[in-house]
Amino acid sequence: METTRTDRFKTAILLIAATGLFAGLVFYFSGRPNAANLIWIAGVVPALAALVVEILRSLRSGEVGLDIVAALSMSAALVFGETLAAAVVAVMYSGGTFLEAFAEGRARREMHDLLSRVPRTATRHRNGGLEEIPLDHIAPGDRLLIRQGDVVPVDGTVASETAFVDTSALTGESLPVRLAHGAEAMSGSTNAGEAFDLTATRETKDSTYAGIVRLVEEAQASKAPMSRLADRWSLGFLAVTVSIAFAAWWFTGDPIRAVAVLVVATPCPLILAVPVALVAGLSRAAHFGVLIKGAGPLETMARIRTLILDKTGTLTDGRPQIVSIDSHDGMAEDDILRLAAALDQASKHPVAQAIVAAAKARGFTLPVPSDVAEIPGEGVVGHVEGRKVIVGGDGFVAARVGRQPGDHSAIAAGSVLVAVAVDGQMAGHLVMSDPLREGAGAMLDGLRREGIARILLATGDRADVAERVTEGLGLDGLRAGLTPDQKVLLVLSERKRGPVMMVGDGVNDAPALAAADVGVAMGARGAAASAEAADVVLLVDRIDRLGPGIEIARGARRIAVESVVAGIGLSVMGMIAAAFGYLTPVQGALLQEIIDVAVILNALRALRIAPHEPTIPNPKAVSSGQADIAQGATP
Repeated sequence: METTRTDRFKTAILLIAATGLFAGLVFYFSGRPNAANLIWIAGVVPALAALVVEILRSLRSGEVGLDIVAALSMSAALVFGETLAAAVVAVMYSGGTFLEAFAEGRARREMHDLLSRVPRTATRHRNGGLEEIPLDHIAPGDRLLIRQGDVVPVDGTVASETAFVDTSALTGESLPVRLAHGAEAMSGSTNAGEAFDLTATRETKDSTYAGIVRLVEEAQASKAPMSRLADRWSLGFLAVTVSIAFAAWWFTGDPIRAVAVLVVATPCPLILAVPVALVAGLSRAAHFGVLIKGAGPLETMARIRTLILDKTGTLTDGRPQIVSIDSHDGMAEDDILRLAAALDQASKHPVAQAIVAAAKARGFTLPVPSDVAEIPGEGVVGHVEGRKVIVGGDGFVAARVGRQPGDHSAIAAGSVLVAVAVDGQMAGHLVMSDPLREGAGAMLDGLRREGIARILLATGDRADVAERVTEGLGLDGLRAGLTPDQKVLLVLSERKRGPVMMVGDGVNDAPALAAADVGVAMGARGAAASAEAADVVLLVDRIDRLGPGIEIARGARRIAVESVVAGIGLSVMGMIAAAFGYLTPVQGALLQEIIDVAVILNALRALRIAPHEPTIPNPKAVSSGQADIAQGATP
């Protein structure tokens, strides 16, 4: 509401100044110059008064900007009788502020699109019927109907056989993604297929989309260090402007030359280009699934030289995946997996849940187990379809069937071995591991091309496991066995070399994320999305989103600097020309407006930055990202 009132006020000032300018011109060319002067003055005074009020507000808050130059130029033009020049400056300055507001609004459009897509109600199944309820009334476990075209209101799992969702507004992924029964659906995505049922897993306030909205609101209220630096540069530019104007008057004795110099310097592209380019960069990054909390982190991202990565959940998927199934006594691999998964439905252990997800992803119908007994940390015993099944560690299962544990020394470090016995006989083994994320290698190669000089891995896992997982990535360093406070010390030591980015899961890595110049959280998952420790959130758990984010940040900062340098250079050249009498005040005002428009249009180029994305297969989401589990593939 406050922004709307401000925009209306700026529009009113522009209309008054423009009306005064053109009405004065009508009287001037009608042979009534005195009336024209009075009308021009009447059009200038409101703009000048509004400008003086704005300057006083800035001074009270300790900020000194180039608005002072605009006030000086209009005042000097009125004092020395250059009323037409004053009227032109009033129109150009009020038009410049209006254009700046319009440009920033254009740059923020994609962020506003995120906010405007928030649904107001949801359709819930209740007592055999459907009811429309406010989002705040949704509770975990509620079964919701998501109609075609509806925005998914909360995080949940697909309760129907399949669902097709469009996540382009969140991740930039252009094609709809197929989700199978049990797969996670992100709030804020759109149903691109037939209606499906969703089982809510979070309340609205804790869901992905709510976290995104909070981050967008924070980003819109931010101010970048570069913008503050531009404010400090404006003091120097103000001094140069006044010096040139005074020198032109002193050496020629003509005050009109000083007026012309002041007019050319008003307003300066320095205060227009930086915020427009950086906000455009924020919007562009959001389009590619990289939500940056503000212009400050975006500018810092552009200067990153060192990258520190966590392993589990960041460089790797963080969820066990089946690498292979070894069968004994001729039992089919599918039967081993189906029976193990059916029994593991009774366990909440992450490995058990991964086995269940793998079986569902293959389309298996899992019967309900009976007589289940779980030995914490060891395994599960029970009956499936009348057959006694044991699932757990190799030693646990071997002891239950009267065999000695086998020799599995050839299994790679960090792998998990799950034994399965059926009717008192060892049926087989499931080999599971936590592989690298898709696109990790291509992403790191791209970051090096973008100027990241040093890439380190920081993990609490064992060194042999970390070395196996990251083999061939060409990391500059590997620090294993680290506690959270040791990760913080690593970040602080690396900051001596230059700006550091830390990428983690946003939970146990929070201290290190806060210590880094830029902290990045993987995936906007409820509480992780609103974690204050992270400066940047990747909206999906895809590490390859990081590369486009950094490329956009660097492109936006480069465009901002180009705009400032070009704008300041042209303004100084114009001031020198005015000082030597080659530009009149009116010509100077028109020239400066052309410069300002060119600078703003150049800054908006940040909206068209096209980052080079790694060419990796689009993930076919089948069950909470368990594509590899579904195929039983080797990572």
